[in-house]
Amino acid sequence: MKRTSRDIRTANRYEVLRQIIAASPTSRQELASATGLSLATVATLVGELLDLRMITEVGFEDSAGGRPRGLVAVDTSGGALIGVDIAETYVHVELFDLALNVLARAEEDMRPGESLPEQVVSHVAAAVGSVVAQAGVEAARVLGVGVSVPGQVDRDNGVSEYAPNWDWHDVPLLDLLGEHLAYPLYLDNPLRACAVAELWFGAARGRGDAVVVNLGTGVGAGLLLGGGLHRGVSNSAGEWGHTTLVLDGRLCHCGNHGCVETYVGAPGIMLNLRELSPRSPLLHPEDQTATVDALARGVADGDPVAVKVVRDTARYLAAAVADLVNLLNPEVVVLSSWVAARLGEPLVREVRAAVARHALRRPLAATEIVLSPIPTDPVCLGAATFALEGALQSVGQRLTRRTTPARSRTAPPA
Repeated sequence: MKRTSRDIRTANRYEVLRQIIAASPTSRQELASATGLSLATVATLVGELLDLRMITEVGFEDSAGGRPRGLVAVDTSGGALIGVDIAETYVHVELFDLALNVLARAEEDMRPGESLPEQVVSHVAAAVGSVVAQAGVEAARVLGVGVSVPGQVDRDNGVSEYAPNWDWHDVPLLDLLGEHLAYPLYLDNPLRACAVAELWFGAARGRGDAVVVNLGTGVGAGLLLGGGLHRGVSNSAGEWGHTTLVLDGRLCHCGNHGCVETYVGAPGIMLNLRELSPRSPLLHPEDQTATVDALARGVADGDPVAVKVVRDTARYLAAAVADLVNLLNPEVVVLSSWVAARLGEPLVREVRAAVARHALRRPLAATEIVLSPIPTDPVCLGAATFALEGALQSVGQRLTRRTTPARSRTAPPA
């Protein structure tokens, strides 16, 4: 779809604000250098963000041989953003200030079988209400709520098109949430959310090409190509978890056999353990989180069953990661989400060693494989940036209307 001049201006405004958040305080000259925009364009966009009270002037810095440069920083009191991480076993919500500092958190557990859209929406509404109350934020200050839901989404219409682990098809999720929440709502999935979080604050910051591997109940890959988020033509890029790892392998929720997800997602890891040691005390048959936590503790304690399960899981994961390395030639592959966080460096070490047996030497030499350094929930953080992007798009439309002459607005198109 061809981008309009308004789309480009909104994207530039978003990029300038992103750089200010990343490097407050900063000067207009530094912003121009970081974004590649002209100084005049940056000055105009900074002026708009000042008018919107999203940023503020914070003094001057000396310039070598010239006039002192004015510095700007995020106005943390200029609004609040909410990120929602809907996962198969929990709903986690965080409320942020405009600098994306966490001000409040809430979590709702979702029991097995508790996956009807109405049930999920009820958990989201309760958790959002909790963080707003905890932070003492007025509703008018909440600029938006970014919502991440697993599977394929139609972000423009707020629809969960397909969530295989719940057998959701064309669920109008934002309409359902809108019956409970009176804030602007923005939808995407955790692959994109994790990728943007790493781009803003994590291991992909300053990198042109990166892959963020999301390891949870479900599995996928957020793609950052050419310095930006790659969505694909139908916002479906990154469904790497549903590529075939083992021909005629395990049955996947998507209906195919042998998908990556069935070997390295949390249920797949539980099956790896069950196949190795059916009566292992590490196995909690109805609790993914408890099983993965037990494996992490077992590896730390040198339990041979835990070590073998994590090593086998890493072998499966490494074969699939090697495909990403060979195909996309990224600067960094980031292992993210809750399974990666809990298994930590022991998993990363095993993956690095095993990838070397599968990936081509030249692309592998250019690729780092690291654990996500983001200390908070990366999905919530990324989802909050979607709310920020939506808020900037909304104010951009208002700015355009305000600065467009009346006769131009009513004139017929050329």
